[in-house]
Amino acid sequence: MEHIEAAPKTEPRAKIEPKRRQLVLRRPASWWGALWREALPSGNGLVGAAVYGGVCSETVLLNHAMLWHGGLKGELPDVGHLLPDIRRRMREQDYMGAKTALTEALAERGYESKREVPMPLGDIKVTMPMQDAFRNYRRTLDMETGEVSVRWDSGGSAYERVLFVSRSDDMVVYELRANSGHVEAAIGLMPHDMAESPSSVPAYVASSAATIADRSYLFYAAANDDGRDFGAVLRVLTSKGQVGSSGDCIRVSGAERVLVLLKTFAGGDRAADWPRLERELEAVRFSYGELLERHAALHRPLFAAADIRLGGEEDVSSNEELLLDAYEGEGLPAAMAETMWAYGRYLFVSATGPEGLPMPLYGLWGGEYRLMWSHFMANENIQMTYWHASVGGLSELVLPLLHYYESRMDVFRDNARKLYGCRGIFIPAGTTPNVCTPFQTVPVILYWTGAAGWLAQHFYEYYLFTGDRTFLRERAMPFMREAALFLQDFFELGEDGYYRSYPSVSPENTPANFYPRGPKPLAHPMPSAINATLDFAIAKELLANLIEGGREIGTDEAEIAEWEQMLSRIPPYAVNSDGAVKEWMHEHFEDNYRHRHMSHTYPVFPGREITRESDPALFEAFGVAAMKRLVIGLGDQTAWSLAHLANLYARMADGDRALECLELLARSCLLVNLYTVHNDWRGMGVTLSDRKAPVQLDANMGWVSAVQELLLYASPKLIKLLPALPAAWKSGSARGLRFCAGSVAMLWDAEPGRFEAELCAEREARLIVKLPEAFGGCRWRLEHANGETGEGECGDGFEVRLRAGSRLRLWS
Repeated sequence: MEHIEAAPKTEPRAKIEPKRRQLVLRRPASWWGALWREALPSGNGLVGAAVYGGVCSETVLLNHAMLWHGGLKGELPDVGHLLPDIRRRMREQDYMGAKTALTEALAERGYESKREVPMPLGDIKVTMPMQDAFRNYRRTLDMETGEVSVRWDSGGSAYERVLFVSRSDDMVVYELRANSGHVEAAIGLMPHDMAESPSSVPAYVASSAATIADRSYLFYAAANDDGRDFGAVLRVLTSKGQVGSSGDCIRVSGAERVLVLLKTFAGGDRAADWPRLERELEAVRFSYGELLERHAALHRPLFAAADIRLGGEEDVSSNEELLLDAYEGEGLPAAMAETMWAYGRYLFVSATGPEGLPMPLYGLWGGEYRLMWSHFMANENIQMTYWHASVGGLSELVLPLLHYYESRMDVFRDNARKLYGCRGIFIPAGTTPNVCTPFQTVPVILYWTGAAGWLAQHFYEYYLFTGDRTFLRERAMPFMREAALFLQDFFELGEDGYYRSYPSVSPENTPANFYPRGPKPLAHPMPSAINATLDFAIAKELLANLIEGGREIGTDEAEIAEWEQMLSRIPPYAVNSDGAVKEWMHEHFEDNYRHRHMSHTYPVFPGREITRESDPALFEAFGVAAMKRLVIGLGDQTAWSLAHLANLYARMADGDRALECLELLARSCLLVNLYTVHNDWRGMGVTLSDRKAPVQLDANMGWVSAVQELLLYASPKLIKLLPALPAAWKSGSARGLRFCAGSVAMLWDAEPGRFEAELCAEREARLIVKLPEAFGGCRWRLEHANGETGEGECGDGFEVRLRAGSRLRLWS
């Protein structure tokens, strides 16, 4: 019999006291045939666990960030010499012929590449016999600690199962508890879906899988398609009762508490990894409560680095109630907006870390062997996942994204040379950890050349928000140079002195005059155009950042002059007859408003090139372009595009319309566990109508960014406080939000006209600070670290110079 030093006893109960940063659900995961979609997630950035919540028969899905399968890395043939002929066809207006030229050339040369997909590591299975029907069921997630709980009453006893994935000890920690009763349970460990849907398990997993029960240990492993093993070792300890092994499971009887500890491995060898993990688990001497505190000491500072409260007391609503309130369409409840902001941060913190990969679309909780769109997609999705991070105080978690791309530069250089005959780097829109040559060999992907430049925004923003000059010199500038070098070779100088970019794709849209008529819409009938606005918007930002960053670190002036010359050759943005910025600058291509992507609004968001202050007329034209998407193409949207629109409207100081976009998202694309899905699957006319509705957590992250954008605009030289506060958010507070040189705290209450803010500088900065118009003028007080002070009154804004340690207070 195994024992553990019991933690201080807490009585499990089904009726819980809700907390502000807690999700409460009143039923288990219930999506027929795919319960993982509604599971509650926990993770440490490398390992994820998703709890389904069954009372009698429970499943905990396990995933490992480094476990992928099914990929094929093809040898890319050299077809770079074809670019001149492709361009000749386009000049002759043979756009359809040019569209397929590169695709056909690769096929003729036998090129084949396949994306990898995440592989579920396995399932913990817990079976507990039930003498009476359950009552008072609750399933909860504490976002501050990452602890998932399933609680119910039965037969006069209260039962509880609690789980978290430890960031400090790199293991899944799971405890089964009974109050005035006993835990009777069988605990198993097996390939995911082996019990429910064995036919879905790949043959190489099913044939190699083994689970061995030995005393209080379970040893589980299976082989991937590369022959390497993945698996886990599980240990069971009890405070009382009996523990024994039976077949391939562990049985517990008569216990008050059962502690389950599990460690995983991927890409290894069971003969070596099983004894190693057994030794590590054998050495654990902490109780559940002590392990939780060790983990929370690392998790909580990340999650709570920033905090936003949108009025009201702590909400006691369950997820089901929040969703029903939002579904009424009478305005998005502030509690829902705030909960989704916190939940998105929780998912992000739990899904990525220094040892892992960028956050995937499914986080660490995908529950299928062939997940749709599970690769890293860099024509919008992965960027959206990271929009919130810097302003939200999570810059350190951006580093896995940057490392992922810069560690694959040799492949990206090879792509540029062989596909287009260019120097620099070509990053395909879609990549996976081991397949970074194009596996989507279709024009809409092959002809989109903007991924590297768009990703460069994240490199430079990391520098801006951290002030890390070593990073700027050694990592950001080299990456941006390579992205610009490709553009220098790829752009063609026209007779008018401006660059032409072609073939050119505006993700993933087709110009209206090339869209075939017919009852069945096509996905990408003719995306290959000339001068997509996005190409030049990205290039302008990239070159401006290179020039600014180059001067900061003392780059040779001759190189800076090259970038300045390139910048001068980028054509100006064009406006169509509707008053909207054109998506394609070339005259042969007409705007198609009925589309989910709105990449041509990049200069307003996520870029910062065009503001109301810098160019009012052009700013309004971008606003018209955004409005056309929402008014004309509501049924063409997705969860992530509604999140994008919310961010865009926030940048345009239209808080009410931004909130409307979030409301539409909540009504159409949220599951009961608040995962966002690509589209509504119920045929309600909001978003694309498709029954598949894959989970895509990028929209969760886009929601986080949108809420932050409504409360703070932060560029290196301009800060706007409450720039787009929705009328419904009458009171609230924020702390820990970041501007480029420090942090911001605010509180507001519209009824008495109260507004307070404090900017704390960590580095020197010269800023224009714009105040919220709704609260009138403010008083200010500036305190420097050396004791110098100043104070006065201001209207809607003023310029200020901050030093390291300065504190600027504002109040109405």
